[in-house]
Amino acid sequence: MTSTVTDTQIRDLAATANPASIVILRWTAERHQDGAAATELEHQRRMVALRADGVIAVLCPVVDDSEAGMAGVLIMSIGADEAKALIAEDPCVQAGMMTFEAHTCLTFPGDPVPVHDHRKIRG
Repeated sequence: MTSTVTDTQIRDLAATANPASIVILRWTAERHQDGAAATELEHQRRMVALRADGVIAVLCPVVDDSEAGMAGVLIMSIGADEAKALIAEDPCVQAGMMTFEAHTCLTFPGDPVPVHDHRKIRG
């Protein structure tokens, strides 16, 4: 760490916290059922619409074939209970292609997701 942070800075930041949620989406064994491509496209359309509406603050599809069956991670600007109700209506969840879990978290005003030069990260 290169930054020095004071106790006052910690308290000041904590006072600005906003309730939010983290949602973890996982693929199930039903991922490749008949009609899966069309269902997944509707899921993607819905995720992008929720992002455009500001309900999804950060949309992170997982693009590797992880052993955990990860499909994606969302940071949502709504609480976990509301997120659970909203994600339960997702086409892939409804079709049994995905499951999810939602957790309450906090976010802070102005938190950016920086864009890095991936060439530097990968060596």
